[in-house]
Amino acid sequence: MDLKKICVLLVRPEESRNIGAACRAMANNGIRDMRIVGNRADFDDEKIHILAIHAGLIWEQARFYGSITEATADCTLSAGTTRRRGKNRKGKLLLPEEFAAKTSDITGSPGETAGGIVAAVFGNERTGLTDDEMAECTLGVTIPSCEDFASLNLSHAVQIICYHLFREKTKGITGYTPLPLSRIDQTVATIADNLQKIGFFSVTGRPEMEQFWRGILSRSALSEGEARYIEKTFTKAAGLAARNGTPQETEDTPKI
Repeated sequence: MDLKKICVLLVRPEESRNIGAACRAMANNGIRDMRIVGNRADFDDEKIHILAIHAGLIWEQARFYGSITEATADCTLSAGTTRRRGKNRKGKLLLPEEFAAKTSDITGSPGETAGGIVAAVFGNERTGLTDDEMAECTLGVTIPSCEDFASLNLSHAVQIICYHLFREKTKGITGYTPLPLSRIDQTVATIADNLQKIGFFSVTGRPEMEQFWRGILSRSALSEGEARYIEKTFTKAAGLAARNGTPQETEDTPKI
């Protein structure tokens, strides 16, 4: 996914603050190309910058056009966002994640000269995209929402679509690398060793306990930091038990 080949097209927006919020939503997700069907002079620059926060440059570099067709002339695909269905609204509407996958195929990888530009098109805050405006787009995208209150704020819709595009680019990237079983087995051994030190196992029971912990920890997809914290906890508990004197087993002590 090349985010530089994605543009957000706002069609006849009315509220300057929504444009500013849309700038911020785009910046959050690494998308910088804003296009607007309308006139720059019709919008309040100060209100836009207040909501854009540090994404004001997106507004300053925004390009203005007279129609969707004109604004998307250099695009390979233009996706009109809509909550309404019908024969004049592209029939099948893609979900945001489906649109993101298609966009990834078209834009290609960052740095490649090949690949086309994709436009995500958003309509007026009150009316959305008209049938004629949808006809200027090449496909439709819908964001599922509650039927009792289905209309989304413009900037919220921009955020959702841009986020799905961003996540498609980062697919497969997680916040950490889950530990392999070989490393988990080290943590399990530390747990069992320290339980052994405090007399937790009478005669038998250690293999079953190790199997128990191995299953739980593997399903938890531990990070390295979490594994070390667990190891330190059991090591410290065993040390405290040794310092204070390990309680002797009684007839009521469960046999493991």
